[in-house]
Amino acid sequence: MQENENKCERVIAYIDGFNLYFGMREAGFHNCRWLNIHKLIINLLKPHQCLVGIKYFTSRVSNNPDKQKRQSTYIDALESIDIRIIYGNYQDGSTECNRCGHIWRTAKEKMTDVNIAMNIIVDAYKDEYDMAILISGDSDLSPPIREVHALFKNKRVFIAFPPKRHNNSLALVAKGSEIIGRKRLLDAQFDEQVLSKTGYLLRIPNDWK
Repeated sequence: MQENENKCERVIAYIDGFNLYFGMREAGFHNCRWLNIHKLIINLLKPHQCLVGIKYFTSRVSNNPDKQKRQSTYIDALESIDIRIIYGNYQDGSTECNRCGHIWRTAKEKMTDVNIAMNIIVDAYKDEYDMAILISGDSDLSPPIREVHALFKNKRVFIAFPPKRHNNSLALVAKGSEIIGRKRLLDAQFDEQVLSKTGYLLRIPNDWK
């Protein structure tokens, strides 16, 4: 009995990077983007839970040097605290106005939802976690969450919604959810300077201050 009471509930966090970033931007939380994901997750845990891994899903932006530099700096900061980065594809395209013929560039992120779904299910099969924390508001992730709960009765997926990204279909299939507020984000910021794994000093992008 004592052993069961002291057992730690293992947690892996799965972060939809673009969903989180654009949620913060849409909410006007511009000074929250230098976010220490590890600190954020630790602040979400209960006393009986222990963090065993964080996976951050994103895609490398292209054709915009300023955005590329900011993203690279941030990814290097995340890697300095041993967060695993899993990449999808960032596809450039174009859209033409049917009325005036104007063409403008567009970009879409691909494969993040597939990568998250695969990792959540495979990690459950391998018994890597007891609870998964998913930071996303993407409704496409409802089916894999439903399957985890159907196939692995002793596991659960908890949703931490980014700002402006609450989704009812996700909340209904999750076993618990909350919306990440501004205070949680502000309490989980990196220092202005972070030492990279290679010994390089990383600084918060000026636009994020």
